[in-house]
Amino acid sequence: MAAVVLARGKDQRIKAGHLWVYASEIASVDEGAAPGDVVEVRDFRRRLLGRGTYNPASTLAVRIFTRHADEAVDRGLFERRIEEALAYRSRLFPAETTLRLIFSEGDHLPGLVVDRYGGFLCLQEVLAVLKERLEPAGIYERSDLSSRVREGLPPAEGILLGSVPEAIPVILDGLEFRVRLSEGQKTGFYLDQRLNRREIVPLSEGKRVLDAFCNTGGFGLYALKGGAASVVGVDISATSVLRATEQAALNGFAGRCEFRQANAFDFLHELDRSGEKFDLVVLDPPAFTKSARSVPQAWRGYKEINLRALRVLSPGGFLFTASCSFHLGAEDFLAMLREAAADSRRRVRLVALRGQSPDHPMLSGVPETRYLKFAILHCS
Repeated sequence: MAAVVLARGKDQRIKAGHLWVYASEIASVDEGAAPGDVVEVRDFRRRLLGRGTYNPASTLAVRIFTRHADEAVDRGLFERRIEEALAYRSRLFPAETTLRLIFSEGDHLPGLVVDRYGGFLCLQEVLAVLKERLEPAGIYERSDLSSRVREGLPPAEGILLGSVPEAIPVILDGLEFRVRLSEGQKTGFYLDQRLNRREIVPLSEGKRVLDAFCNTGGFGLYALKGGAASVVGVDISATSVLRATEQAALNGFAGRCEFRQANAFDFLHELDRSGEKFDLVVLDPPAFTKSARSVPQAWRGYKEINLRALRVLSPGGFLFTASCSFHLGAEDFLAMLREAAADSRRRVRLVALRGQSPDHPMLSGVPETRYLKFAILHCS
């Protein structure tokens, strides 16, 4: 088996548990290593560090699947890892049929993401093991992220097995959703916020709620379930606004909510200017940065929306605010919120700091698996 040999001093991160080898860390590659091959990863003394798949077209050159000299990267490995992932989730979500089944590095299966929506599976990025273990009615591939282009891989999307309806009915916490796998971001729905949405329910009764960057209305619908007097949802996507409106009607909430197509930055600025107030504001924006270089610009964007949100909160109101940008870490996220709170001239309490749902597990050696920051603030 061909080996990828790391430069001197470039093995520490791998020894600490990381599963990625960058091209810049490689000193040499044995002759014969081809794209997609399983290769050995060795330190500069050629001591074995692990085995993984090789992609010379990417800056992320090797994804490590095993560190054990006696473990092959084959179907047996995938079967074991998938069984481990399913067993983990069956303990945390014993009766749940809508969840993330496999979370890439978090489940020691780099590059593979699988979401389950009832009897249907959606892949981001095998197939035979899932078919045998789960017997799904259909499997849909969503390998259409921009990161594939950066790795020299063509996008791929479509049905891989069986049939998949245009809209899959899903029930979460008594709310009915229609998940369209071919639309929107990720695999059709933001399952990483599943537990955080529940936090809005007990705080919503009789309140005016603003759901900015509302996507298909998840947080707003949970607020309505909690008895919110009214919900205004805002998203720049006309399709998302349409789906949020449809799902509100599906759950009998049409008379208490309005979803508008608008730029959330501009909308918050206009609310601040007009003096209109809300009792509860949700900020769940897309990632503002995908690289360390653009963090300062992203910081300014996050601070702007959080500052505006704090200003439009009624006294005693709550702000639910999130960032899914890995490069803006938890400490930076909190520092940004402190700056926004100071500039708002409001007294702000941090009620809770949370992350992604545990069906998106965080691997200790791969900090990139801890990407979602979610804070609940109380404003007086």
